[in-house]
Amino acid sequence: MSEMNRIYVDFHVIQTVPPSCVNRDDTGSPKTALYGGVRRARVSSQSWKRAMRKVFNEDFRQENFGIRTKRIVSLVETEIRTLQPTIAEEEALSLAERIIKLCGISTKKENDEEKTKALFFISKTQVHNLAAYIFAHKDDADKDIKKEAKKLLNQDHSIDIALFGRMVADEPTFNADASAQVAHSISTHRVDNEYDYFTAIDDLAPDDNAGADMIGVVEFNSSTMYRYATVAVHTLAKELNDEKELTAAAVKEFAKAFIQSMPTGKQNTFANRTLPDAVLVTIRRDQPVNFVGAFESPVRTTDGGYVAHSIQKLEEYANKIYTNYVDTPEHSWSIGMGDEQNNVNLKELLQSVHDVLLEDFADMASSGQE
Repeated sequence: MSEMNRIYVDFHVIQTVPPSCVNRDDTGSPKTALYGGVRRARVSSQSWKRAMRKVFNEDFRQENFGIRTKRIVSLVETEIRTLQPTIAEEEALSLAERIIKLCGISTKKENDEEKTKALFFISKTQVHNLAAYIFAHKDDADKDIKKEAKKLLNQDHSIDIALFGRMVADEPTFNADASAQVAHSISTHRVDNEYDYFTAIDDLAPDDNAGADMIGVVEFNSSTMYRYATVAVHTLAKELNDEKELTAAAVKEFAKAFIQSMPTGKQNTFANRTLPDAVLVTIRRDQPVNFVGAFESPVRTTDGGYVAHSIQKLEEYANKIYTNYVDTPEHSWSIGMGDEQNNVNLKELLQSVHDVLLEDFADMASSGQE
């Protein structure tokens, strides 16, 4: 693919996360990572992508998004009964099980329900297409249904499948390449975990009871984090059947979700609802570039804060990368950064990204580069 056909949108965020336990490991401790020889706070990409998908579901039409579940047989059965209200429940279930198995997806009985062995990411359009097809061809031979069924399950991906990909161990032909990559977020500086010791008292305890009825400890930390994500827009457009408006809208919603979302670990305990302190969004044609190297040497501060120093290091590192390795981005927008010329608010940033992508699509179409 030529460079002119490639479009990458990079997202860089500096964000303060107050005392919290946003993302925990198997022991309940906040996740951390060693980077630059020191311990950093960390939030996994999986955790932040989950938070982003929840924002998607609030702001986008539901039919554009998929479902991650073991109960795809039940989904197809329900759709068959919606399309054909007079069909018997047993027949609908039998047809649903049949087409899922013909697709090559392994299932097993759990509590009298047929489920896939692993979570399966499926779009609502794919559920509808499978249900409609199997009902219309229920009298056909299995060999005649199998090929078309697999085709239906491998097209009309939802936006979140196109963005985050799909992996099916049983049937790799259903794998979908992710158009987006989300890095693990790490603090720009060293962190040390702390402990919140708490007690609780029984409201009905007798007056002479001076002791606590519950004692516990919650581990937490606080940090200023660097967050990074990128979207290969040309790949996303291909996964979305080259629907240009939908692709631009999907990138706009990805940007909003990445910037505004927050994982919900221990949220009721810590109310860690912060927004970014600084955002840099760029559109490139050569390759995506993660600027985490700006913080390999941890930020140290003498004035009690990390945000301003983190923003400064990010800007300096970006300029070094542009000078030595890659071209300056074709388009760039920032919130809360030092470049006053490109500083915008969030609403302006989102609309600008959307409009520039549509202009790029139009230019490629007129030049025959699609």
